[in-house]
Amino acid sequence: MADSTQPPESCQTSPKLSKNAMKKALRAEKTGGIKPKKEKDPNRWAPKSDSKKKIKKQQENERQSPVAVEASWQDWWEASGFFSCSDEKIQTAKPTERFVMVIPPPNVTGSLHLGHALTVAIQDALTRWHRMLGHATLWVPGTDHAGIATQSVVEKRLLKEEGKSRHDLGRDQFLERVWEWKNQYESRIHHQFRSVGCSVDWDRKYFSMDENCTRAVRHAFCQLWEEGLVYRATRMINWSCKLKTALSEIEVDYIDIDKRTKLTVPGHNPDYKYEFGVLTSFGYPVEGAVDEQIIVATTRLETMLGDSGVAVHPDDPRYKHLHGKYVIHPFNGRRIPIVLDPILVDMAFGTGAVKITPAHDPNDYECGKRHNLEFINVLTDDGAINEHGGDFTGIMRYDARIAVEKALEAKGLYHGKVDNKMRLGICSRSGDVIEPLVKPQWFINCNQMAKDAMAVVTNKELTILPETHKKTWFRWLENIRDWCISRQLWWGHRIPAYFARIKGESFVDKNFDDANKRWFAGISEEDARKKAAAKLGVAEDEIELEQDEDVLDTWVSAGLFPFAVFGWPNNTDDFDNFYPTDLLETGYDILFFWVARMVFMGQKLTGKLPFKTIYLHSMVRDKYGRKMSKSLGNVVDPLEIIAGCTLDDLFKKLENGNLPAKEVEKAKKGQKLDFPQGIPECGADALRFGLLAYTQQGRDINLDIGRLVGYRNFCNKLWNAVRFAMSNLEGGFSAEENVADTVLSNAVVGSRDRYILSRLNHAIKLCNDSFAAYEFGELTNALYNFWLYDLCDVYLELTKPVFVGDNAEAKLTAQQTLYVCLEFGLRLLHPSMPFVTEELWQRLPGKRLTASITIAPYPLPMEGWTDQKVEANMELVKEVIHAARSVRAEYDLATSVRPQFFIKCINNDVKAVMEAQLDDFATLAKAGDSKCNVDEEAPEGCAMHSVNAKVQIFVLLTGLVNFANEISKLEKKLTKIVPSLAGLAKKMSREDYETKVPESVREADAAKKVALETEEAGIHRAIAEFKRLL
Repeated sequence: MADSTQPPESCQTSPKLSKNAMKKALRAEKTGGIKPKKEKDPNRWAPKSDSKKKIKKQQENERQSPVAVEASWQDWWEASGFFSCSDEKIQTAKPTERFVMVIPPPNVTGSLHLGHALTVAIQDALTRWHRMLGHATLWVPGTDHAGIATQSVVEKRLLKEEGKSRHDLGRDQFLERVWEWKNQYESRIHHQFRSVGCSVDWDRKYFSMDENCTRAVRHAFCQLWEEGLVYRATRMINWSCKLKTALSEIEVDYIDIDKRTKLTVPGHNPDYKYEFGVLTSFGYPVEGAVDEQIIVATTRLETMLGDSGVAVHPDDPRYKHLHGKYVIHPFNGRRIPIVLDPILVDMAFGTGAVKITPAHDPNDYECGKRHNLEFINVLTDDGAINEHGGDFTGIMRYDARIAVEKALEAKGLYHGKVDNKMRLGICSRSGDVIEPLVKPQWFINCNQMAKDAMAVVTNKELTILPETHKKTWFRWLENIRDWCISRQLWWGHRIPAYFARIKGESFVDKNFDDANKRWFAGISEEDARKKAAAKLGVAEDEIELEQDEDVLDTWVSAGLFPFAVFGWPNNTDDFDNFYPTDLLETGYDILFFWVARMVFMGQKLTGKLPFKTIYLHSMVRDKYGRKMSKSLGNVVDPLEIIAGCTLDDLFKKLENGNLPAKEVEKAKKGQKLDFPQGIPECGADALRFGLLAYTQQGRDINLDIGRLVGYRNFCNKLWNAVRFAMSNLEGGFSAEENVADTVLSNAVVGSRDRYILSRLNHAIKLCNDSFAAYEFGELTNALYNFWLYDLCDVYLELTKPVFVGDNAEAKLTAQQTLYVCLEFGLRLLHPSMPFVTEELWQRLPGKRLTASITIAPYPLPMEGWTDQKVEANMELVKEVIHAARSVRAEYDLATSVRPQFFIKCINNDVKAVMEAQLDDFATLAKAGDSKCNVDEEAPEGCAMHSVNAKVQIFVLLTGLVNFANEISKLEKKLTKIVPSLAGLAKKMSREDYETKVPESVREADAAKKVALETEEAGIHRAIAEFKRLL
């Protein structure tokens, strides 16, 4: 059997193939022929394993292909067991040397999106960093059943493909369909996780409705019920008429309406738009009075059918004579009391009178309780007017709104309507307008748990990062309400509560006023039966139980994840070893809905905080700052970025989804605008690195796919740089195990060598500090700057003459230094770019102490490497080089031309620095024989450029530039610039310019004027310089 601890075949080659072998390899891969012969494995000394591996061959001289590089490393890592954590290691680890984290479980509603990819990029980078530091590391994967979301998408698919509803199938058959969906999309999610490089322990994967989680949910519910924290009550809740269920706040999206707006509403005529954003006024006739009305106003006119009171302020003189009086409902004759309520009524707003519908408005609900008003629900579960609506019975609520208005007008009680700003709650799953309704539901009393959750943040037992989110934490928890946990769904954890009846007794309604005495929570039906028999004083066989049909809010089971995944409520070794976890990392949008509830449950049920630190990342939006939405066509599957996706394939995915035809066409337009050529192949490394870099933006990430293509190019640069560097590590070079400790002890160590090792040490410190501070943007900056600007742009270029030169000692030092930079640099980069770094690290020559980079030590700062003086000197040299390159560009000197430079220094110290690195200057500036001086004047025919206060450079142009021709070219440019400036000045001097020309145009004109003036001044200076040189 193949050895899983050996690196994949893509790296089982020596650093260099023979020419003949390379030709065979190229021919084989292009034609699909026989694979080239494998060379000896440079890591054949590594630990052995029995796991199987299957890896593709990667050609060293080909352009880097992310798909080829990333094809099989994940399988090898997993087969080798690199991502597991033994009991022994976690038990012996110091508190500061352990890292345990549970992944925020994605919903099995569909594929992962870029928000999930950001989560993975951050969490996997942290996990790999801790693992490479030698810490006891465990990252647990999982998925969430997402009750309402999953049921909704399956229902939509069922309706689209078969024209059926869940009721047509029945509960059992429908749930079979949902389980099929779950299995399909859970598998897809796992594939996506693996494709992005998740280093989770797959042997520990969980699903929120698996046996372990289900047991935990039932125990948690029963424990909270027994402590009196879970209870059943009739309360005001958010209701979706389309889905026929209560909703949590996180399932409600809010839209702000500034004025009269028309919207379509699910369950209503799809071709008609209903009016929102208006305040309608109507009058209630005062009982016993002639032609006297109290005028009230409402944004939801149809709810007046359930009005049971009219409130006025007790101090309002306009209504003093009506205290204790009644108004008459115009449609059913009901006597409605006029109540005095200084809490609800603002005398200065409107007429100072307020209609009260306790069953349909949260504020009215509280007022109704204060005044013992009747609660009249006028809606059915699907949003039609019920039997309390009289002549309006059976009409859908927004059609009833129109009908009520007409009926009031006919009775002379309609008093018009005006635009009104309002906030409209929308069901995030169905698009339905949320209806506040009073219904019997199950609740959790969260008051004390919220106080405890605030206390642990105040006393710094729990850290929230960034700290700006602490305000949100306290704002939500200070205003906590009891949590409605029941959902009228079929998919989810069925509530483990049972209504008990005694055999032979007359029927007892589950919703009667004192019904709570008959409800019993039980881990099983037998458990509930025992409790009921004991409480009701009868034998167990006399008890008949009816389990509640509802299921629990998804966030109940989600709140148990940090300990349920380790076996709670059982006292397992895993629970003892891995709980509490160390970090909870997620998006800031679910700080309250999920994170706070995990803290609630963890403290209440286990007596411990579920984690020590909360890190909240930004939200991913499109490049225009819009929320990701399928209907906008801007939702992107991470795999579409990793492997690339044509525009046609993007269209096909839309067509195969659940969107209505109109929405599909709208989404296609969005995709065609954003991705006219489709999405190019970027690879997982570029996606991860790009998302980490984007975290610098702050609260929201406006993601431009084009920028990810830039990081794909960075991977190419990395690939080519290592390939080039490897060509200089040939000829028998083999790095010793302690090369990093001894490289600066060589006989010949140049300033360039000391410089790059100092910069590497700087990068090492920055990377470790950035990980520790969760500053992922700083992390990517440090990595990018080291590889691109320090190593590639400076050191690789400076060593080219060394490697072709005759100084064997200098060449050996450069080889060792280069090897150290590559090996350390790849390990530094690995947590953020795992695939390409493993591929390249395996190709390095020499012996390594671990089989994989993923378990190699993460670099820590090296003693003696940092050299501030060398860095400062090199920065000066780089400034001079940059100036020299600018001069070359200014005079359009070909790269083959090696002009002579004269470097004038302010003093001998600066001169000594420049002279010591004159060869480096010549290499990077492509200069000829150059000289440094302090007092000497440059020869005639030199152009001067001031670098800084310490250095001026002169370049000898005589014989290289035809000054007369250059003057002629520049004068021709002036003939175009001067008239353009004159025309612009004429336009801007018009009397009406400031008043009639738009501000944006004036700003553009001003910018253009500055640019032209700057260009004109530069041309005049250049002409003067050329004339001086003639």
